[in-house]
Amino acid sequence: MAASRFVVGIDLGTTNTACAYVDTSGRRAIEVFSVPQLVSAGEVRARATLPSFVYLAGAHDLPAGSLDLPWGSGRDFCVGELARDQGARVPGRLVASAKSWLCHAAVDRTAPILPWSAGEGVPRISPVEASARILTHLREAWDASFPEPLAAQEIVLTVPASFDEVARELTLAAAHAAGLPGVALLEEPQAAFYAWLETHERDWRACLTAVPLVLVIDVGGGTTDLSLIGARASRGELGLERVAVGEHLLLGGDNIDVALARAMEARLLPAGERLDAQRFHGLVSACRAAKERMLGDPTTGEVRVSVPGRG
Repeated sequence: MAASRFVVGIDLGTTNTACAYVDTSGRRAIEVFSVPQLVSAGEVRARATLPSFVYLAGAHDLPAGSLDLPWGSGRDFCVGELARDQGARVPGRLVASAKSWLCHAAVDRTAPILPWSAGEGVPRISPVEASARILTHLREAWDASFPEPLAAQEIVLTVPASFDEVARELTLAAAHAAGLPGVALLEEPQAAFYAWLETHERDWRACLTAVPLVLVIDVGGGTTDLSLIGARASRGELGLERVAVGEHLLLGGDNIDVALARAMEARLLPAGERLDAQRFHGLVSACRAAKERMLGDPTTGEVRVSVPGRG
C-alpha cells in the first residue's frame, strides 16, 4: 500500500474535537485543521476546534435550509458551534458528552438513548452514532478542504488511557461508521508525551536521564487521565515504557462549568431557589464560554454572565 500524503491526528474530545496533520510532501510541519462548521443559522466559518455536540433540530427550531453545509443539504441535525449554542437554548435536543457515554458500562452504548433528557417526540441516537456524526462532519469538512480524502490518509485517533476494551472497540466502530475504517488508536497521555518529546527534541534524553519517571496528567472536558511513563536504558539507548495508568475518572472541564454555574446560581437567586433545567443549562453554557474566554486571554479580568429569561 502506497504511503499517504498526509499523516493526521484526531482528538475526539468530550467537549471539543481537534485535528492536526503533517503534509509529508511539504516541509513536514504540524498544522492544525481549522474545521468549517455552522456557527449560526446559515453561516459557515472555520474554527480551530469542532465542539463535540450534536443538535437534533425540530421542525420549527430553525429556518428552512439553515443547517445546510457546502457539502450537504437537507439535514435535520448539526454538529459543532451552532449545535452547542442552539442546544443551550433548547437543551432537550442536544447530544453532549458522547465520549463519556461510550465508557458508561451501565447502559447499552449502541442503543438510541441520547439526549438522555429528551422529551416525547424528540429523536434519539446512540453514543456510537453521536460520535460517528462528529467524525463524519470532520471527514466531510476535510474532503471539502483538501485535494485528497481523509479516509485515504494515515490517521491516529486518540482515546483515554483508562478506556476499557469495549470503549475502544466502540470508538473504532464510530470511526468505521464515519467512513474512516483504517484508524489507529493512541492513548491521549501518550500523545501529550510525544508532543513534549517533539518540543524537546534536542534535550529530552538528558531530561529523562535525570528524571526517569514522568507523570502525564490530562484534564479533558469529561475525563481526567493519568499515565506514568518510565525511561529505560537498553543497549546504550534510552527507551520509553508506559508503566501505569490511573483509574477512569469522569471528572473534567464539564464539572468545572457546572460548579461555576451552581456558584453563580447561589449568588443570583434568593436562598433555596433553583433555576429550572432549561435556564440552568443556559447558565452552564454561559459559564463555560466565560471560562474559556478568561483562560484563553490572560488580560481579561472580568466577564459578565447573565441568566436566561423564561419564554
